[in-house]
Amino acid sequence: MRPFALTLGDPAGIGPEVVLKALAVADWRSCCQVIGSRWVLEQTYAALKERTLLADPATLTIVDLPTEAFVPAQIQPSSGDAGFRYLKAGIDLVKQGHCSALVTAPIAKQSWHQAGHRYPGQTEVIAQGYNPYAMMFAARSPHTGWCWRMMLATTHIPLIQVPQVLNRDLVQQKLDLLLRVLQDSFGITDPQVHVAGLNPHSGEGGQLGLEERDWLAPLLRHYPQVQGPVPPDTMWLPAGRAWFAPLDPVFSVPDGYLALYHDQGLAPLKLLAFDQAVNITVGLPFIRTSPDHGTAFDRVGQGTARATSMLEAFYWAKTLTPFTLGAVS
Repeated sequence: MRPFALTLGDPAGIGPEVVLKALAVADWRSCCQVIGSRWVLEQTYAALKERTLLADPATLTIVDLPTEAFVPAQIQPSSGDAGFRYLKAGIDLVKQGHCSALVTAPIAKQSWHQAGHRYPGQTEVIAQGYNPYAMMFAARSPHTGWCWRMMLATTHIPLIQVPQVLNRDLVQQKLDLLLRVLQDSFGITDPQVHVAGLNPHSGEGGQLGLEERDWLAPLLRHYPQVQGPVPPDTMWLPAGRAWFAPLDPVFSVPDGYLALYHDQGLAPLKLLAFDQAVNITVGLPFIRTSPDHGTAFDRVGQGTARATSMLEAFYWAKTLTPFTLGAVS
């Protein structure tokens, strides 16, 4: 089996720590080719090895890239540029066939921007040339084993732009992609999906917004396996029950969710599944996963960062089947 390309993320954040913590777990070390700077990993190991269990960098396969000096736990162009170059090298290894999947540690977008890399995030760099693609999140409940699968219709845009960007064609594209992902990547034969409304109470029949009445509800009527638009304030209740208790046939718990904007989907997901959730870029000819947390500058150097989400990113990189509907530029 070809290894995963595992990028270090922003070296000023907790990426080096969670990478070494995750690779200290048996069986994963041989599956990963780390893309970063060896000296960063060695310094992290030396500083934290007495406080927590870490993989020794000497035992790892590392694609060693030069990195300018940086100050830990700060926004700065040097660490931003390093994280960007790690990512580009990881993408190249996967596209050239040397690695089977891409797993990325978190970056600081402000540091990227200070370094001149004006992208909304890693997803937009990875997915260049592929259309359609989407940000999807998966989380396995440690209490019940139930799997939460959620896709975003829009991603990193200001909230005021959401109703301007959302339209029938975009939602249809994302919904078709979600159904295909659930079938081809997750192996669900007849997936059932819930789609959120945009407005409170899904517009209340046009009293609280017109999007649901004018185009969203008519679109969803073409999909017999889809329920919606579901009022966003109640759509997640069955997921909350399924996360903590065995499935109850009284409540309809779908195989996947489509949220219409970033916080509508990620606020409930992170509330319940912060340590288990994984960000997955779907619609690519390879699997890309990432922990669903940031650089956590407030925890750098303490040895307290949790590697659970990184381990889940390894699991999904190994488990999922890639597919693509789009062209490569």
